[in-house]
Amino acid sequence: MTRTILIWALVLAVGAFALQWLEYQYLARRFSFEIYVGVIGTACAAGGVWLGWRLTARPAAGPFARNAAAQAALRLTGQEMRVLERLAAGQSNKEIARALGLSPNTVKTHLANLFAKLEVARRTQAIGKARDLQLIP
Repeated sequence: MTRTILIWALVLAVGAFALQWLEYQYLARRFSFEIYVGVIGTACAAGGVWLGWRLTARPAAGPFARNAAAQAALRLTGQEMRVLERLAAGQSNKEIARALGLSPNTVKTHLANLFAKLEVARRTQAIGKARDLQLIP
């Protein structure tokens, strides 16, 4: 924390020095007004880009690890998990049925069980909650 404070204090001190130097140069009429505007604008733009990059930088995600405790607590079967994975892939009931070798009615039953266990009413809510619980990537 102290290091961060010292770095920011140094950045602010350099910025204040630069502004004082620019003000002196302006008063001495060594540079035109456009140069001052350009220098200040460039500094602000560079600082904004740097700050935005620092604030939005996210560490690289590691390999997905399924939350087995949540799966066990919700009592999700292997077939329900396969249906949930296909659901997250955006497949329709018929596509899920074809891919898993089930009838569409069986897929509907599995989806109804998933909705009840996850306590949701829609497909998108089920996918969101499953991702929050780290059941699917």
